[in-house]
Amino acid sequence: MMHTQMSSKWLLWTFGALVLAITVDAQLSTTFYSSSCRNLTARVDEIIRGHIRRDRTLAPALLRLHFHDCFVRYGCDASVLLNNPRGAQGEKEAIGNKDSLRGFEIIEDVKTKIEAMCPGVVSCADLLALSARDSMRAFGNITWNVPLGRRDGTVTSATEANNDLPPPFGSFSTLSAIFRRKGLSVKDMVILSGAHTVGVARCASMQTRLYSFSSANPTDPSIDPTFAAKLKRTCPQGDNTTTFPMDQTKPTDTWDFNYYSNVLRSKTLFGSDDAMKRNPAARKIVLTQNKPGSPFSAEFAKAIEKMGRIGVLTGRQGQIRRRCTRTN
Repeated sequence: MMHTQMSSKWLLWTFGALVLAITVDAQLSTTFYSSSCRNLTARVDEIIRGHIRRDRTLAPALLRLHFHDCFVRYGCDASVLLNNPRGAQGEKEAIGNKDSLRGFEIIEDVKTKIEAMCPGVVSCADLLALSARDSMRAFGNITWNVPLGRRDGTVTSATEANNDLPPPFGSFSTLSAIFRRKGLSVKDMVILSGAHTVGVARCASMQTRLYSFSSANPTDPSIDPTFAAKLKRTCPQGDNTTTFPMDQTKPTDTWDFNYYSNVLRSKTLFGSDDAMKRNPAARKIVLTQNKPGSPFSAEFAKAIEKMGRIGVLTGRQGQIRRRCTRTN
């Protein structure tokens, strides 16, 4: 009898989750603002292209900002953009975000200009999703669909961000569990991790792996020794501020599948990247991406569109913030 009751509850939960997913998908649409804010996507693209022309490094930063928004709390609700609530710490203060996330002022600029065009209509969550896509399209070699209709959350928490964001030192089992909680598969995880082919990292994120990995091995033995020596020249012990390219094996920051080559050659910065080859199923995906004619960009487009649907607020949920840094 108990088994029957539990099975019934499981079926009801599964059915409810399926209905919710279908409802969210029905409410998100690439034409959501076609009548309420005409020319929205063209205007956002124009604004973002201007910023990327002046500073190309902002593109990977905005992509990362979008990722860090979607993985915390409900999902892609622009909670990462909120300033600290009174008497508490917001997501900006989380370990993986503080002094690390960039691009907040770009989203605020986009919001200000879109508010002037369509007051109170377009959410910060949608503007962040569009800005991430448009910045990377301007960066080169990648684009994806961005269904719209998200609404903005009203809560931000450093504690939730510390619990929800994948850590750079995470094992495969830890990482896959975090992605699974967000409705993302092992393949989604391996593909989205490929974004580490661009952008920068801080020496703070490498200190443990280079200098205090364990009592027996101060330097993580899974790192290629020559590569580890190079990293140590870039990041001396105790240096928590220097930034350097995520991909140390190419002269310029370009969107490509080189990340997967680095994974296989043990030349990635984070233990979480090295973990992508420590599981047979994940390693197979890595090998599929690391070849001429790689499907990486097409696969990434599908994975990040899926990520952009995580836990979105729609309909009458949340609000449309007038400013992205604070609630109405």
